[in-house]
Amino acid sequence: MFQEKYKEQIYAGVLGKILGVYLGRPVEGWSYEKIVNQLGDISYYVNEKTGVPLIVPDDDISGTFAFFRSLKDNNCNSKITSKDIGNTWLNYIIENQTILWWGGLARSTEHTAFLRLKEGIDAPESGSSALNGESMATQIGAQIFIDAWALANPGNPERATYMAREAARVSHDGIAVEAAVYLAAIEAMSFDESRIDKLLDSALVYVRSDQLKSLVGQIRSICSKAEHWIAAREYIAKHHGYDKYLGNCPMITNHLSVLMSFIMGRDSFQDSISIATSAGWDTDCNAGNIGCLNGIRLGLDGINHGADFRTPVADRMLIVTSDGGSCISDAVIESRSIIHAACALNNMPTAPPQKRFAFEFSGSVQGFYIPKENQLTQAVKQIKNINSSMNQNGLLISYEALAPGLYGTVCVDTFTDLQPKGIEGTSYFEVSASPTLYSGQQVEATIRTFSNVNPRCSIYIEYYNHKNTLEIATSDVWSLEKDDNRVMWEIPNTNGFPIYRIGIKLQSDKRLDGAVCLVSLDWSNAPKYFHIPKSYEMSPSLTPWTTETTWLKSFMSSASNFNPDYTTTFSLSHKEDHGVVTLGTTDWNDYSITSSIQFMQHQGAGLVVRSVGHRRYYAALIEGSFARIIKVKDRKKIILAEIDRGYHIDELHRLKFVAKGTNLVMKVDNHEVLSCVDNDYSCGAAGFVVNRGAILIDGVTIESSKEV
Repeated sequence: MFQEKYKEQIYAGVLGKILGVYLGRPVEGWSYEKIVNQLGDISYYVNEKTGVPLIVPDDDISGTFAFFRSLKDNNCNSKITSKDIGNTWLNYIIENQTILWWGGLARSTEHTAFLRLKEGIDAPESGSSALNGESMATQIGAQIFIDAWALANPGNPERATYMAREAARVSHDGIAVEAAVYLAAIEAMSFDESRIDKLLDSALVYVRSDQLKSLVGQIRSICSKAEHWIAAREYIAKHHGYDKYLGNCPMITNHLSVLMSFIMGRDSFQDSISIATSAGWDTDCNAGNIGCLNGIRLGLDGINHGADFRTPVADRMLIVTSDGGSCISDAVIESRSIIHAACALNNMPTAPPQKRFAFEFSGSVQGFYIPKENQLTQAVKQIKNINSSMNQNGLLISYEALAPGLYGTVCVDTFTDLQPKGIEGTSYFEVSASPTLYSGQQVEATIRTFSNVNPRCSIYIEYYNHKNTLEIATSDVWSLEKDDNRVMWEIPNTNGFPIYRIGIKLQSDKRLDGAVCLVSLDWSNAPKYFHIPKSYEMSPSLTPWTTETTWLKSFMSSASNFNPDYTTTFSLSHKEDHGVVTLGTTDWNDYSITSSIQFMQHQGAGLVVRSVGHRRYYAALIEGSFARIIKVKDRKKIILAEIDRGYHIDELHRLKFVAKGTNLVMKVDNHEVLSCVDNDYSCGAAGFVVNRGAILIDGVTIESSKEV
């Protein structure tokens, strides 16, 4: 039975995963000797010493939480299969861009499995030794993506290991799968059992490999005799180092490193992720796995016991997939998704949806920070979660000397930074995202005050213009009364340019010291009105050789070529099927998308609504002489409605595609040509698709159903 205490443990596991990854990431690929000589034992973040950002895209994070979405996308089916999860890979991965190391066929295990899936080979054959070779199938990837399956099955190792095995077999085989299963069993049991030896013993029942059982026994014996983890590391290097196995990142070496960190770290969260990082090999993967395991086992108290790993990270994480609106995420949002799945798997009612920012877990700040660039006028000195100290949820914003000329501001990112600081090439997983916030959406905040005399408050956004520089828009200023204040603001027109962040601004006509609490901040559903005009209307310097505009960076593109067009807005070309580009978020439900499209040589092209990934969406297409409304669901293309209207190549048509409830309506040149009913997809992003050809896109307008 799913217990209430599991919710915080799930959050602690998600948090532990990302803290471990961010500790290990800056030295990934370093030799052990280089780590020792340049840094010594790594007990805290070294990103500044190595010249890289702290929060970067990483396959360990993106893959773990993206592939887990298969559970939700398949109605939380407890009998989910490798085939289902393989379809999820195709839906959320953008080839040569997101999640995976794109090292090539027969070089990168996951890239190889992706190519098999793309060729029509379903999982688990896609990851089999018979097809890809034993060395390719026994690399580390099966283990690094496994944590979310265990998190969704607290106290239920049997179901956790079933799901872990099915997920691992998409890309791996043999001992790699068994190692992933063993780790998943330990994690699922850790919700109820904290004794290390008991966990290591009990989880072996789920392992089908005698070789792995022998290896577990060996490392446990070595660790029991070692006075320091270095002795255990020397054993692994001598008998099971990378040089003892084929491939570039073998599972056995890294699995033993994770077990060593688990055993030798004992009941210290900090020591365990420090060992996994300092030992070398695949540092971010290993530290991420042990961070998740000990996050579950030791809880938030364990994470908080040593150095403060939480404040610099502030719950932030990037999940880079074709679902661009979910890229900018945090540990609370991802924990909610896992908790929802865990409740569904246990036939328990799920809690009503939270506000986007509700800070419900102890210590959570959900990515909020004090902006550094205005320190001379900054009165906010600290932000912290108050639910542990004051028995209520919220983000406490403490300020000093708030007075004319000295403002208090806190903010949170809603898009990726288009002006990154630091060294280029610090991540081979590039940041691609769609904003989470758009013009025409209504923002609602609840701000709690504790005094009879309080500051005034406003909400502001910072958004990019066509030069990639930031502009600011601010709401009206509200007076705050004692207790809870509910304020609302419709985001103003940014001419389609992406909004980088949203914040709260406090001000006062006389000096104030004190604090207010941001109880919640929320927005949802499609924009009331969002429009991207012709390119030259906003960027008159555009030329035929311009390859990128600020608008373009808002879209997630699976197309071969998606470019600005100096006469219209965009050109879209793709040599295969599923040349999809989208923007928006998964909570866009009832809305329309409208655009003028020049249909060039193609097999089919048009508009997309309710896209959750790039293999699950509705489309309104012109295919040959036909107008069609279709549903794409994984490998299936289902025609929902069609009519022969005598269309021809090189024609220009204004298309509108409306989704409202279960109704879908296609309009061409202001005339309704098709309608149908389907209830598979209730929400998702908007965009365009072209199959084997090209189109020119002239303007994009998205309107909520209230305006349709």
